[in-house]
Amino acid sequence: MKLRSRLLVGGVAVAALGAALGAPPAFAAAAPVALAASQFTLAANYNQYDALNTALVAKLGTAAVHTVMDNANHNRTGITDSLGIAGYQTGFRFDDGDNSDCANYPQGITTSRDAVGTANSGNYDGHQLVLVSWYTKDGCDGAQSRSRITLVDWDATYANTYRKILLVEPTGTAAAPSFKDVKVHAGGVVWYGDYLYVADTGRGMRVFDMRKILKTNTGGTADQIGAVGNTWYAHNYAYVLPQIGTLTAATTSSAALAWSTISLDRVSKSIVMTEYTCSSGCTDYPNRAPRAVRFPFASGATTFAAATTASQALQLPWYKLNGVASHNGRWWFNSSGAKQLYYWTPADGSHTYAWVGGGESISYWEDDANPDLLWSLQETVGHRNVFAVTQATYGA
Repeated sequence: MKLRSRLLVGGVAVAALGAALGAPPAFAAAAPVALAASQFTLAANYNQYDALNTALVAKLGTAAVHTVMDNANHNRTGITDSLGIAGYQTGFRFDDGDNSDCANYPQGITTSRDAVGTANSGNYDGHQLVLVSWYTKDGCDGAQSRSRITLVDWDATYANTYRKILLVEPTGTAAAPSFKDVKVHAGGVVWYGDYLYVADTGRGMRVFDMRKILKTNTGGTADQIGAVGNTWYAHNYAYVLPQIGTLTAATTSSAALAWSTISLDRVSKSIVMTEYTCSSGCTDYPNRAPRAVRFPFASGATTFAAATTASQALQLPWYKLNGVASHNGRWWFNSSGAKQLYYWTPADGSHTYAWVGGGESISYWEDDANPDLLWSLQETVGHRNVFAVTQATYGA
C-alpha cells in the first residue's frame, strides 16, 4: 500500500493521539437478531438508459478515469483536527472551500480497493483512489437539489489532488438526449468492478458505469443543466457520470427498507445496507428498530441478477446509523447520533467503541502487505476529515 507520507505531517497530532490511546475500551452491547432474509429482494435493470447513453456518448465523448485525474483541480491537505480515536493511521481533509461549504455534504465512501481488490496496489486505470459521494442543497438552508462524487488520488505516484463529477440521469430521446440532476442523499456508495452503486433512500440503488464519464462545458451559468442548443452544461462541472440503471428494492415486510448507507463485502461478494432510524421522536426518519440486509452479486459478476433475494438480514439494537461494513462474517455499524462504532459477530457478540462526531459511511480496505483498514469520513462543516483506522483495533 503506497500511502502519501507527506499527508501525515498535518495529521501527526492525530496519529500520536491515536497511538497514545491504544486499543479503545470495548463494552458489551445488545446484539442484532436474525430476520428472514427471503422477505427482501432486488430487481435489477442495467439497461434502463442504454439508448440515451449511447446518444450522449456520441455527442459528448467520454473521459477515462486517468484523464479525469490528469485534470484534477482541487488539493487535499493533511488532517489537523484531533480526532481522538484509537488506531488512527492516515487520512486527509478537503480543501478550504469544500471543508467550509454549508451547501454540500460528504456522505458515502468507497475506494479502488473495493473496485479491483489488492492486485496492482488497488489501482483502477492506473490510479489508487478514494471516492466520496456528496449531496447538494440549494443554499445552506435550501432543499436537496443534486448529487456528486469526488475522486481523490491516494497514491505516492500522483499529486494530492481530487476532482468532482456530477451525477446525472439521462432524459429526452435518442434523437435529442439530455440529462438532469440526480436528487438523492447519496448516503452510501460502492465501487465494484466498473460499476458504481449509489444508495437511493426510498428506492434501493442507482447504478453508474465508471467507463462512461462524459465531458461537459464549464461555461454558462451555475444553474444550467443539460443541452442548451449544441452545448452541454452541468452546473459548471467539467465531467458528469450518467446513470445506467436502477436496483429496485422490495419487501414483504410492512416497512420498506430505508437505504441509509451501503458498503461492499469482497469476501462474500455482496453489498450490505443499513437504515437510519430513531427510537422515537423523529419526524423525517422512521421511528423503529433499523435493519441491515446483505444482497449477493450474481456468481462471478460485479452485477446483480435480474432478481436477487437477500442472503442475510438483521434487526439491530442501535439507532441513527450512518455507516455499515461487513467482511468475513464480521459487521461494523457507525452511529452518528451516539458517536459510537458497534462491532458484532455471531460468535463474539457485540462491542461498542468511541467514534468520531459527524461520522458517515465506512469502507473496508483489504491489504496484503499491511494491516487491513476501515475508512470513514465526517460530514461536519469545518471538519470534513476522511480517515483510516486499523481494522483490528475495532474487533478481531
